[in-house]
Amino acid sequence: MTTALPQALPEGFWNELQTLFGPAFLSREPDDLKVYGQDWSGILEPAPCAVAFPRSTDEVARLLELCSRNRLAVVPSGGRTGLSGGACAAQGELVLSLTRMNRLEPLDLAARTVRVQAGAVTEAVHQHCAPAGLTWPVDFASKGSSTVGGNLSTNAGGVRVLRYGNTRNWVQSVELVTPQGQVLELNGELEKNNTGFDLRQLVIGAEGTLGVITAATLKLAPLPRSADVLFFALSDMEAVIRLFTFARQAPFALSAFETLSRACYLKSTAFHGKTPPVAPHGALVLMEVEDADRDREALESWLQQAFDQGLVQDGVLAQSPREARDLWQIREGVAEAILHGGLVHQHDVSVPVSRLPEFSARIEAQYARDYPEFEVFIFGHIGDGNLHIFIRSPEGLPKEEFLARCKASDAQLFSFVRDFRGSVSAEHGIGLLKKAALPYSRPEFEIALMRGIKQAFDPWGLMNPGKML
Repeated sequence: MTTALPQALPEGFWNELQTLFGPAFLSREPDDLKVYGQDWSGILEPAPCAVAFPRSTDEVARLLELCSRNRLAVVPSGGRTGLSGGACAAQGELVLSLTRMNRLEPLDLAARTVRVQAGAVTEAVHQHCAPAGLTWPVDFASKGSSTVGGNLSTNAGGVRVLRYGNTRNWVQSVELVTPQGQVLELNGELEKNNTGFDLRQLVIGAEGTLGVITAATLKLAPLPRSADVLFFALSDMEAVIRLFTFARQAPFALSAFETLSRACYLKSTAFHGKTPPVAPHGALVLMEVEDADRDREALESWLQQAFDQGLVQDGVLAQSPREARDLWQIREGVAEAILHGGLVHQHDVSVPVSRLPEFSARIEAQYARDYPEFEVFIFGHIGDGNLHIFIRSPEGLPKEEFLARCKASDAQLFSFVRDFRGSVSAEHGIGLLKKAALPYSRPEFEIALMRGIKQAFDPWGLMNPGKML
């Protein structure tokens, strides 16, 4: 496969583009190049040649055909909330921003679906569906910024995977524009379609390397009647897994089970100005259950048993929606608190749930032994075995030295992941940051198959070049 490289564009390219789409379609302003040329990872200095703002699938198709004809690489861009560098444009690519493609169509109540454009913000989809008592049950801390196209492109997980699964479980169809400008409707409005390869699922999670997702039909679920949020303090990760096992046996629907280390808890409560709701023990858990109001006694009985059996050392049950939001902010605000004002090296890994205590202990021991000057923060989604590991540089350590030491530690961390039969990227994709780590989770033959798929869709290597493969 030919890899797209920066090159001089034919004279008249920009004039042809402006003739086709008009002056408001494109920006080459330095501020726009900087904003739209990077994602939350902040790993590269953005250097796109321009940013395009299409409003329709037809405009995306005509733009990609023009770029293909001129061999210009394209980086699709949504909410740019990823942490793996998947939306970075640092080699003169054209950024294709989908922010203007945010239309939400009326709900199909019979099918329990909704058609949306790729630039629709996740939270806006939730608000659009709520009056009908329905929701797209894909939820993240970044829901106010992330977009549907980006969610699909990375098969994003989030805080309610335990209850509802990953994004791909809630997608009926995908509209994809290929690098050559062809528009494909993958699966249509069909619930059952057994006619060969499911290209819809192939595109979901491909990180924009096979084409541009411009719209999707999303599956909806009933909005829970109520949600109770509990916050616990426990001794360690072993206790977290014991409590999780006990919670899964309870007579209520467990929708979220999140954990954060003591360091994360103290950092988040201080940064957000929250009074710590429980004592800062070795591990903290936020748990959410749905529709427990149908049997309040069962929830209260379970909570009493958790204390009686010594599963938890301290805990609170939110008594109002405001208290529930405050508890969620402690968990969802962890990343922001850690990233604020400091240099942070991030990991997003997963291992089998039952092995989380052993894995977590090994990671903490490694960094305490080999990198005692680093601040290490561990938090994540217990129900799906996904841990986020944030390593914060100490004050005064030069950036280059910090990154070099982090790189040296990565091989050991990824070896641990491989030993535990885990994944080096649980929910943020491979992007640029994890390419070297991919062989720790995927055998070479699988990677070769993925390269073959990429070649079939994008023989010139124009779509999100350099990402994942």
